[in-house]
Amino acid sequence: MSKLASSAAFLVSTSTNGSPSRETFRKFFECWLGEQNNYLEQLISTCKDYDHNRKNSPQSSQATLQPLINRVLEHYEHYYRSKSRWAKDDVLSMLSPSWTSTLEHAFLWIGGWRPTVAFHLLYSKSGHQLEAQLHELICGLGTGDLGDLSASQLTRVDQLQRKTVREENELTEKLAKHQETVADSSMVELAHEEILQMADDLRLRTIKSVIEILTPIQAVHFLIAAAELHLRLHDWGKKGDWARRVHH
Repeated sequence: MSKLASSAAFLVSTSTNGSPSRETFRKFFECWLGEQNNYLEQLISTCKDYDHNRKNSPQSSQATLQPLINRVLEHYEHYYRSKSRWAKDDVLSMLSPSWTSTLEHAFLWIGGWRPTVAFHLLYSKSGHQLEAQLHELICGLGTGDLGDLSASQLTRVDQLQRKTVREENELTEKLAKHQETVADSSMVELAHEEILQMADDLRLRTIKSVIEILTPIQAVHFLIAAAELHLRLHDWGKKGDWARRVHH
């Protein structure tokens, strides 16, 4: 059974056994994180294989990357579809998740990560890889990774970032407006569910749009960086919370 099947099977079991709850989503989330770690290992292994084979057959090597990229994107889609299902029963838990750490809460925006974080991550990784491969670039040797972004790619990334910033700000203002003007609790939950759905849609669209700008190997490097950031932040945060509980 694949890793994806385990979280999918868990989702089916909640449908059979009753309405989703905060605790069942916590378990689903832990399953999904395990799968993300598995995909991270696959991405890293594929990246190493690509570096080994690209000199002999660069076009063939690029072609082998796309199926894995598609599976990773499908895994993100799976998460947001599941989250949307749970939000219909308990949107407030989705907006302020108890299964994330105090550290992760510090970066929380409408129940998840800010879409604009994708651009900070891209530029940071691009700068790091550019510095690491500076000698090859000076010699006119393309590296193919995020340190080798073309001028047209950078222009498209800048345009996408500006658009994403506008949408992010609009959603922030919309949420604040609803919190100020909607008095009925049931209407508040409906409004929050709508805004959460829009925020998650923006998160997913941002990932996909960034990937569309990148070459397959650049997309692999970006997906590795995104998974490492998410998993490490979660791990560091959980360890920090555990240490604080022990000392108290």
